[in-house]
Amino acid sequence: MPRRVPAQTQRRQPGLQHRMTPAPVVIGEGYRGSGKLAGKVALISGGDSGIGRSVAVHFAREGADVAFLYLDEHEDAAETVRLIEAEGQRALGLSGDVGDAKTCRRAVKDTVKKLGRLDVLVNNAAEQHPQDSLLDITPEQLERTFRTNVFGMFYLTQAALPHLEAGASIINTTSVTAYRGSDTLLDYSSTKGAQVSFTRSLSANLASKGVRVNAVAPGPIWTPLIPSTFDAERVAEHGANVPLERPGQPAEVAPAYVYLASADSSYVSGQVLHVNGGEVVNG
Repeated sequence: MPRRVPAQTQRRQPGLQHRMTPAPVVIGEGYRGSGKLAGKVALISGGDSGIGRSVAVHFAREGADVAFLYLDEHEDAAETVRLIEAEGQRALGLSGDVGDAKTCRRAVKDTVKKLGRLDVLVNNAAEQHPQDSLLDITPEQLERTFRTNVFGMFYLTQAALPHLEAGASIINTTSVTAYRGSDTLLDYSSTKGAQVSFTRSLSANLASKGVRVNAVAPGPIWTPLIPSTFDAERVAEHGANVPLERPGQPAEVAPAYVYLASADSSYVSGQVLHVNGGEVVNG
């Protein structure tokens, strides 16, 4: 895996995967599916690119049909559909704002109507806007970040819950910043801490129903969120400060979601898997 990425930046968020150099690795050449998710249906927010796309393709290789919700990155979404279908599975791309409750209800309704059921929910969509000072975070930015990262997670889970039966799995994408913080991502880190608490609380709430709730806390992964968040100089140093001294690829994170979605993790709930390049965090 490359230890550095070229300096680059994008002027819009969400970022666009088809404009990244090099392109993120979606699935490793040696990854072989073994039917771990055969017959299941998954819904992934932010599934058009980055970690979400990689999870979608890994799920498809394991036998799942996959629906995904994305904002307006239509070219990236079309490629994700192509990759899922190339694995021999059904794909459904759904455009809309995850921070809107009606959009989330529609996404779940369309998933169940067109794919027949819902077994795995991945709350992955997120945005971040760095600021040097707490005083620079406007009410508009604060609400926008929480609406996407936290409200969207609540709305989509609420919509999905009536369709999840015993054996179903909910997986939330939190972050290493929930554990060590970030001096320039104050609001984003706060949302990621909220996602950890949500994961632990909902896992207890749903235990008697046989629905497991877990999370993954990625470190510096090479996704469109990076060039769309930081300046070119910061992007070129992405991942340099972790023990493995490089950014991770989405393909190196997605197998953690396969584990949490499958029966392999049948005795795991309320937990967070740390895929972060060797950074040791507590909790």
